Amino acid sequence: MKPITPWRGRTPPALLALRAAALVLTLAASAHTLGHGLTEPGHALAFGLLVAFGELARRGGAPGEREPAPLAAAGALAYALLGDSAGEPTAHGPLQVVTVVVAAQLVAAVPQLARGGGPDLDRAARRALTVGFAAVCFQPLYNSGQAVRWFGEGLYFALFLLGLLALTAVCDALLAALVARRLPYGTGTPPPYGPFLGEELRALAGIGPAVGASGVVLALGVAVAGLWALPVLCVPLLLTQVSFRRYAAVRTTYRQTIASLARATEIAGYTPPGHARRVAALATAVGRELGFTGAQLTVLEYAALMHDIGQLSLLDPVAGGATARLPAADQRRIALLGGAVVRRTGVDPEVAAVVEQQADPYREQLPAARIVRTVNAYDDLCGEGVGGPLGALEELRLSTGHDHQPQVVEALARVLGRGGLTRAGAG
Repeated sequence: MKPITPWRGRTPPALLALRAAALVLTLAASAHTLGHGLTEPGHALAFGLLVAFGELARRGGAPGEREPAPLAAAGALAYALLGDSAGEPTAHGPLQVVTVVVAAQLVAAVPQLARGGGPDLDRAARRALTVGFAAVCFQPLYNSGQAVRWFGEGLYFALFLLGLLALTAVCDALLAALVARRLPYGTGTPPPYGPFLGEELRALAGIGPAVGASGVVLALGVAVAGLWALPVLCVPLLLTQVSFRRYAAVRTTYRQTIASLARATEIAGYTPPGHARRVAALATAVGRELGFTGAQLTVLEYAALMHDIGQLSLLDPVAGGATARLPAADQRRIALLGGAVVRRTGVDPEVAAVVEQQADPYREQLPAARIVRTVNAYDDLCGEGVGGPLGALEELRLSTGHDHQPQVVEALARVLGRGGLTRAGAG
């Protein structure tokens, strides 16, 4: 998913706990590895280089990608699930796994630091904890021989690995939701955790299974053929990563095109500067508050960006660009013309439907249309100076009988409350 206005408030306590846990785990793993030395340094170097190369290969990816480095993730998971190499047992243990993965991420961060950027420490902490979880669940059982005694080396052992993958995926989703929770609009109290966790769990059907399966295949390949299996088995995953990167770049360009088109009303003087961006950022936050995820949020954001495009059909701009005070017939005409323009852009037809419904009673609107209409009215009312955010919210509450859904208005109030009841952003 794409990021929106960054959260400028204090860091959520749960995210602080995640960072602290990752730091403690990293320090403990590093101290243990330094004290006891590297076990099987050749394997540590090979998998460390694989993780570092995977991290370097992700550079230039689009912001907000759920898994921007699948090759690195698969390599780290493979090292955590490595029990044999060329038929001989390994004994590196979970703490060495964490040390190697963290060191590889640090090495991969050097070029980014040289370019003046900075590593995503929260994503690195999440990877260290996830890989550590997988290694702790697998390494002691396998190295002690207990896993073979319980599951054998055939079908049941494969099912054991699949079950461990499922647990690891859930663990990663729990951590990913904590990291994603820092991004939404607002300041102050953190937004609800539930919608983020639900989105991450639903996303497990995406690239996650491919990464997990690749990690298992890498581990099993090395178990049979040794380290020579790594370069051979990594080629398909690298090609997948390149293709995914291109898709992400196209998606980012597509969104930027929509945002540029939405600015046409500002450039022509029909709406105030920044109005579309403010409405899109706040509408997306309200959508998250109401449980929107994934494609729903994309449709909501695009519709919010383009909700005023129909004003270009007017001979004279509306004063202040505020359509909330116009007669219902004028609002309806602008909405229909806007929907017609959106349909010609090739955007998802659902976006056009949301734009077309802006003047309808809320009981006849799609859920996304209800949010866009309410947030647009809020921004218009704030621009008119009706008593600030509290006055604008009060007017919206008075219109819940026909124009605005009460649940949407209250969700807007909660989002604004976390931001100190400020307008939807500046400029």
